[in-house]
Amino acid sequence: MKLKKKLNVRVVIVLLLVLFDTHFLSASSAKTLPAAQAITVRTQFVNVKGVKFAYRRYGKKQGLPLVFIQHLAGTMDNWDPAVLDGFAKDREVIIFDNAGISSSEGRVPDNIADMANDAESFINALGIKKIDLLGFSIGGMVAQQLTLDHPELIRRLVLVGTGPRGGEGMAVYKTSTLAMFDKKYAHPDEIFLETLFDPSPTSQAAGRAFLERIRARKIKEPAVSDEVAKNQIHAIYAWGAPAENSFAYLKEIKQPVLVVSGHTDVILPSVNSFILQQNLPNAFLIVYPDSNHGPHDRFPNLFVKQVSMFLDGVK
Repeated sequence: MKLKKKLNVRVVIVLLLVLFDTHFLSASSAKTLPAAQAITVRTQFVNVKGVKFAYRRYGKKQGLPLVFIQHLAGTMDNWDPAVLDGFAKDREVIIFDNAGISSSEGRVPDNIADMANDAESFINALGIKKIDLLGFSIGGMVAQQLTLDHPELIRRLVLVGTGPRGGEGMAVYKTSTLAMFDKKYAHPDEIFLETLFDPSPTSQAAGRAFLERIRARKIKEPAVSDEVAKNQIHAIYAWGAPAENSFAYLKEIKQPVLVVSGHTDVILPSVNSFILQQNLPNAFLIVYPDSNHGPHDRFPNLFVKQVSMFLDGVK
């Protein structure tokens, strides 16, 4: 039996998302939430080996901070304010532009290992000794590598819309996916309606609400350059290239891990979240219905609640 078929069976049998009724799916997560701190918090800079890194840091200073690593060609402005502010009620939130991205200086590496090294240097420059870490898409790959390289730094790990080394369909993007990247949109951020959200009316409504939330910030980050995207895609393809025993490294990640996926991820196939969960020693898996590459943006309230329970060690 093919792995994708196994995933479909396990989703039906194991995952509890079917408990959420049609009213919940169509209404609660598509609402535009009130504006809060994420759209006003100021950008700061820290010097990392002579290179300035841009970051934002806010929220309730208790316990460990939650550090976010962003998706392909993304900046701090692409994080959902509903997600950031939801977490900031109970913990400190740190988002940043890694080396060479947007307001941060330096050059974007073309490999995941160096990206993880840059991320660790940034965290170290803030004087933080231990964190919880959330990586989205390519950020999830960087987060895995960072956890491998510096296990003492990471307490708990959240991986969203990402995959393992040598995962399925990760060595090169599909033609249909590349067409989304090349397409001209009336507003550039409308690409997210195709890449992060499902085509269904309910998911598209949630996508438009998401765009309203990220557009609410008035002082914007500079857009990333073509070189940034080129180097990041090269790093993704190298990470996803098939290799013998490519999943073996996952056994070395001993931390509790929460893997989160959309039901139909057109960027990094959803089956890769299942592969992660099956090969990590201590991992949970949540697959959100009616969602694509950005399940956390489709269901921000639910995502914050479930991830918070995981980070708090609720059983």
